[in-house]
Amino acid sequence: MQFDSYFESRLNTLREEGNYRVFIDLQRKRGAYPNAKQTDGQTKRDVQIWCSNDYLGMGQHPDVLTAMHGALDRCGAGAGGTRNISGTTHDHVLLETELADLHGKEAALLFTSGYVSNWAALGTLASQIPGCIVFSDALNHASMIEGIRHSKAQKVIWKHNDLEDLAAKLAAADPDAPKLIAFESVYSMDGDIAPIKEICDLADQFGAMTYLDEVHAVGLYGPRGGGIAEREGLMDRLTVIEGTLGKAYGVVGGYIAASAALCDFVRSFASGFIFTTALPPAIAAGAAASVRHLKSSSAERDLQKERVAQVRARLDAEGIPHLPNPSHIIPVMVGDPVKCKFISDTLLEEFGIYIQPINYPTVPKGTERLRITPSPVHSEADIDRLVGALSALWQRCQMARMPLAAQ
Repeated sequence: MQFDSYFESRLNTLREEGNYRVFIDLQRKRGAYPNAKQTDGQTKRDVQIWCSNDYLGMGQHPDVLTAMHGALDRCGAGAGGTRNISGTTHDHVLLETELADLHGKEAALLFTSGYVSNWAALGTLASQIPGCIVFSDALNHASMIEGIRHSKAQKVIWKHNDLEDLAAKLAAADPDAPKLIAFESVYSMDGDIAPIKEICDLADQFGAMTYLDEVHAVGLYGPRGGGIAEREGLMDRLTVIEGTLGKAYGVVGGYIAASAALCDFVRSFASGFIFTTALPPAIAAGAAASVRHLKSSSAERDLQKERVAQVRARLDAEGIPHLPNPSHIIPVMVGDPVKCKFISDTLLEEFGIYIQPINYPTVPKGTERLRITPSPVHSEADIDRLVGALSALWQRCQMARMPLAAQ
């Protein structure tokens, strides 16, 4: 077999479909985010980022940077090994304490990313609990799907956010089998929010554990940034809350918060935890500083909500279609991969605005979109620039008879 020829053939198919992904070489400007410099080969231009998951700009916050510099000066660069072999530093312990407190749980367990925390925790729980049946929301993240698949446990997929379907599937299962309901709070592509209370009610009725992915909600919702479950007063009803440090907290890493016994169980049996090098102490220190700041400050959350509302209103006024939802995520619907990439490329090349196209397999074919994430570090002038560019491109596409998604 000519392996490289096969690889190129498959890649060419992606290009023809408009689904080939191109990395843009960006250098964020400290203290001036969301502004950055694009440095691809001969291309050098100033750009403004409108699709980052650094939702609150905490990756630039002075408290975070000071904590990271301090840890570098105090500890050096790496952790030195896995958590079992010299990689547990005091900064890791302090961060896990902050995270447990954030979610009102006995303990927390830190992982190298949100993907790994889902894969390792779900994979371990579902495989190590004898006869466990996992009830997975149809739109769960790839990391959750992979963790469940890896566990080889029985899996039941229920229709997205459909309580009747979940109830019917729970009722049809073996009443004596251990059950785990896995779902997200804020779904990252459509921006909709799960009915957490009602899912917890069903979990109580059928004796199931609950596993809630709050990666697109921690830091952003609730009086201390504990997520949708904190906002709705439901944290105590959830068995496991999983989150990330790489989005609203502006650093990197993932975690679970749960009972001391459950966290210790995952720590002791999860290969994705046991056999990987720990995050550097500077990362843990920066994340802890970010979590502490957002526990006491709502200014970033309040201004973000204001910016989201402003962008939505301006898009409505221009007739640019976007999915209505109750979250901070604004999906501008295009509906075609080639057109989506054209708009994304033109925004960058002509207007210096960076918004990556979201195409299949991240979203279903025919629902391609630009995923806009306004933040408190975007100004009203920035919004004017964004909406003006989108409006000009929408008109250009329509004049060129390139149909776009309807409002």
